[in-house]
Amino acid sequence: MPSYTPPTKDLQFVLQDVLKVSQSDTPGYADLEADFTAAVLDEAGKLTSQVLAPLNAVGDRQGCVLENGVVRTPEGFKDAFEQVKQGGWPALDLPEEYGGQNMPYVLGTAVGEMFSASNMAFTMYQGLTHGAASAILAHGTDQQKATYVPKMAACDWTGTMNLTEPHCGTDLGLMRTRAEPQGDGSYKITGTKIFISAGEHDMADNIIHLVLAKIPGGPEGIKGVSLFIVPKFMVNEDGSLGARNGVACGNIEEKMGIHGNSTCVMNYEEATGYLLGEEHKGMRAMFTMMNEARIGVGMQGLSQAEVAYQNAVEYARERLQGRDVTGDQNPDGPADPLIVHPDIRRSLMDQKSFVEGARAFLLWGAQLIDRSHRGGDEAAEGLVSLMTPVIKGFLTDQGFDMTVLAQQVYGGHGYIEETGMSQFARDARIAMIYEGANGVQALDLVGRKLAQDGGKHVMAFFEIVKAFIKENGDNEVLKDDFLEPLKEASKHLQAAAMFFMQQGMKNPNAALAGSYDFMHLFGHVCLGLMWVRSAKAAQEALDAGASDTDFYKTKLKTGRYYMARRLPATAMHLARIESGAEPVMSMASDEF
Repeated sequence: MPSYTPPTKDLQFVLQDVLKVSQSDTPGYADLEADFTAAVLDEAGKLTSQVLAPLNAVGDRQGCVLENGVVRTPEGFKDAFEQVKQGGWPALDLPEEYGGQNMPYVLGTAVGEMFSASNMAFTMYQGLTHGAASAILAHGTDQQKATYVPKMAACDWTGTMNLTEPHCGTDLGLMRTRAEPQGDGSYKITGTKIFISAGEHDMADNIIHLVLAKIPGGPEGIKGVSLFIVPKFMVNEDGSLGARNGVACGNIEEKMGIHGNSTCVMNYEEATGYLLGEEHKGMRAMFTMMNEARIGVGMQGLSQAEVAYQNAVEYARERLQGRDVTGDQNPDGPADPLIVHPDIRRSLMDQKSFVEGARAFLLWGAQLIDRSHRGGDEAAEGLVSLMTPVIKGFLTDQGFDMTVLAQQVYGGHGYIEETGMSQFARDARIAMIYEGANGVQALDLVGRKLAQDGGKHVMAFFEIVKAFIKENGDNEVLKDDFLEPLKEASKHLQAAAMFFMQQGMKNPNAALAGSYDFMHLFGHVCLGLMWVRSAKAAQEALDAGASDTDFYKTKLKTGRYYMARRLPATAMHLARIESGAEPVMSMASDEF
């Protein structure tokens, strides 16, 4: 059975040494002293490793069961959910006035990684609730906030997001779910939604569905979509629960992974709903939830890579197989451990360097969100908007690849369910699809985000890279191994952006054909930037006489690996981009 050890030391390194959160002037960051963040991470680590991780395989094996309209979650989930609620973890970064603890989003993200790594399917119940509560906080009336958010912050009530329909996924303008005005401020919602995570379950008293629907007579397509609050049980004026609403689970999807989460077909038959935000502005309101969810999904890619890597390392240390070509390392045994072999080390280093770089990237993105939301920093808002599709797309693509590499370390045993490595790959796979498939993330990055506000946000990113390289040009530790590779990769990214600017208007397919490569090119540069920042922090700790020298020396070795072995992929991606649309678009549809 797989194990999970919370990476609290590395999380603390990123927060305190790399991002220097306690030194930031962002409101609320003064509370993030090292002792405080360490205490929070340690407590979350105990819960995730001791309570949630042992249930991961249980959830995968048992799944959810629909009986007479009620979904039964796997054995142990309800008790674990109560422990999570009692600890106040779902509301760690929600406002105090609604029952939250008002901690910065960056700390909630650090904690969230451990929750997701220990049990991704379980954590989705509270994660979706957090997103739905955030959407209500951003777009709801004072009455809606007071009615729903405190219960959702406590996870006494959970939340969902309902977008997809059987005939439309990404193209939401095709949706058929309708919302008929009732004259009293309410609407009757009728339609079917599919792939609704946590749509029905037995762990909460009520479920607050956020549902996209069209009001008759509104604009055609996506411009006519509105967002509605549709509770499973009606809520009385005094806050008590009333009659069952006209919403029911019609089926649970049989999925490749995340079996412990109930992915439902939801049927709405004249269910009572309440407009959230403005009429025909539903996508703007829903994007509050979707953008948060996309950051969270990027975290899922990282988290599954982390837990898979941990188990692969242990297996490689223990499994005896073959002999070291340079000489026996285990002369008293029948063979040497797997970890002596260069190709196994290559695989493990790919995983380790991705996980640690991705962790820094994710938490940097969370820090930008705090600077935007707490500090009103518009530049940070623009930068994280640019980064969101990269965080979601790159981290989930790479995260899945890393779970496959970890599975491969086990050889045939990795394909056997008993070892648990299959689950990490199967669970990670959905993260590349939901909350906007990664191809859509790439199109969003190139088609919208790159040119947003005249391209000033991508220019701001280039300036961040350029400034760091200039400021640290005399640093002998960083100069050759870190700064030069980053400079070269950044040039590749700039060349790709320039290609899109030159070709995009006259031949849009030239840009769109290269969008996926651009997302990965951008992701590698972001991780390169995180690694040079991490290397600088590690060297500063060593120079200051840090006691744990092995940790910091290992950090430098891992960073050098990424810069030498992973970052050069930017050249390949640029070559693909500059090949234009012709290789992609030359064939007629009947030639495939």
